[in-house]
Amino acid sequence: MRIAEVIVFVIYLIFLICIGVYFFLKSKTGGEKTYFLGGRQMGPWVSALSAGASDMSAWVLMGLPASIYAAGIGKAWIAIGLAIGYAVSWIIEAPRLRRFSIIADDSITIPQYLTNRFKSSSKVLQIICAVIFLFAYTIYAASSMKACGTLFNTVLGINASTAMYIAAAIIVAYTFLGGFSAVCWTDFFQGLLMLAALLVAPIFALALVIAGKGAETAAQLPAGYWSLWTDWKSIISGLGWGLGYFGMPHIIVRFMAVRSDHELRKSAKIGIVWNILIIAFSVAAGCIGHLLLGEIGDSSTVFIQMVRLIFPGVISGILLSAILAASMSTADSQLLASASAFASDVYKPVFRKNKATDQEMLWAGRFVVLAISAVAVIIASNPKSGTIMGLVENAWGVFGAAFGPAILLSLFWKRFNFPGAVAGILVGAVVDIVWLAALGSLGIYEIIPGFICGFIAAVVVSLATKAPGKDVEELFDKAVNSTD
Repeated sequence: MRIAEVIVFVIYLIFLICIGVYFFLKSKTGGEKTYFLGGRQMGPWVSALSAGASDMSAWVLMGLPASIYAAGIGKAWIAIGLAIGYAVSWIIEAPRLRRFSIIADDSITIPQYLTNRFKSSSKVLQIICAVIFLFAYTIYAASSMKACGTLFNTVLGINASTAMYIAAAIIVAYTFLGGFSAVCWTDFFQGLLMLAALLVAPIFALALVIAGKGAETAAQLPAGYWSLWTDWKSIISGLGWGLGYFGMPHIIVRFMAVRSDHELRKSAKIGIVWNILIIAFSVAAGCIGHLLLGEIGDSSTVFIQMVRLIFPGVISGILLSAILAASMSTADSQLLASASAFASDVYKPVFRKNKATDQEMLWAGRFVVLAISAVAVIIASNPKSGTIMGLVENAWGVFGAAFGPAILLSLFWKRFNFPGAVAGILVGAVVDIVWLAALGSLGIYEIIPGFICGFIAAVVVSLATKAPGKDVEELFDKAVNSTD
C-alpha cells in the first residue's frame, strides 16, 4: 500500500462531500426545481463536462481499456459509435429538448416532459418511465460500485465488498445533500480529472515503450490486434452504442438545465471535444498498456497497473482518483435521475395527489437515493453479477431502446401522440430485454432491435390512433419557433 495514494484518496473524497454540504445549505432557499434541475442555471462548461462525466463511468477507464487490451483495436467500434452518437445528440437533440421542456409546463424530468408534451392528465407514462428508471439505474449504478470495489481492492488491499459500501456512502452523501447542483459541480471537477488522467498516463506509457522499456513489442501481439476491421456483427453492435445517447435520462437532462440556447451551443462544442478526447485516449490506454505491461491476470486493471508502474505515490493517487471520479460521476447522476423520477412522477401525483410540499418531495427523492444505492451494492457484491462493461451494456441498452425513439419523435414529429409514446417506450424496453435473454447469442447488441422496434411501434400506434389536439400542435409549433 502506498500511503501517499491513501492520503490523496481521502482528500479527494472529503472534497466531494464538502461540495454536497455547500449546495445543501444553499438549496434551503430553493425547492423541487432547484434540487432536481439546478433551477436551469447551469453554465456551458459545467453542463458540458457534467454531461460527459455522468456518461463516462468507470468503463471508460477500466471496461473499454480492458476490451482493447484483450481483443485489440477491433473493439474500438464501440468508441466510434459513442463519439458519433454523443455529437449528434448535442447538435440535433439538445436545443429542441431544452426548449420543448420549458414550453411543456417547465418540465424537470424526462417522464414529466413526455407527459406534458402531449398535455395529458394520465400518469401512466410517468409511472412506466419511473419503473424502468428504477430497474435500469440500479443495474447501472451497480457497475460503478463494482469499479470502486476493484480500485480499492487493487490499490489499497481493502476487501472489494467493503470498498463498495464506502464508495456508496460517499456518493449518497453529496447526492443526498446537494441535489442536481452538487452532482453537476462534482461531475465538472471529475470530468477534468478524468481527462487529465487519460491524457497523461498513455502518453508517458508510450514514451517508455518507445524507449524500449515495454514488456512487449507490436510484433509480439496476436495477429489482427491492430486491425480495425472485424466481423460485421461487432461493427454494427459497436456503432449501435451511439443510439443510447438519445434516450439516456441522466445525460439528456443536462440539456434541459442550461441557461440559454446560446450557452447550450457552447456546451455542445466543449462536450463533443471532451468526449472525443476521452474515448480516443481510453482506446490508447488499452493498446499501449498491453505493450507496456505484457500479459496481466485481470485486464480490467490495465489502467491501474500502468499508472502505478510509471508514477510515484502522490501522482498515481491523483490519476487513480480519476477512476473514483468516473464511477461516482455516473452513479450520482443515476441516483438523482431515479430520485427525481420517483418523487416528481410517482410520489407526488400518485401517492400524494399533488399535495406534497417541496420539502416532502426532496426527502422522498433522498430516500430513493438510499434505497437504490443499497440494492446496487448488493448486486455489485455478487460474484455472478457480471463485468463492469457487461452491467453498463445491459442498462445502456434498456434506456436507449425505451426512451430514444420516443424522445426524438416528440421533438421532430408533430403527429406523434401520447399512445404512440407509451407504445414506443414499452416495446423498446421489452424487445431489448427479451433479445438479451433469448437471442443474445446471435451477437447483435440488443439496443439495435430494441430501438428499431420501439421506433416502429411508436409510429404505427400514433398513426392508428387519434391525432393530437390543436393545443398539442400549438405547443409543438411554439417550441420549434421559440428562441432566447
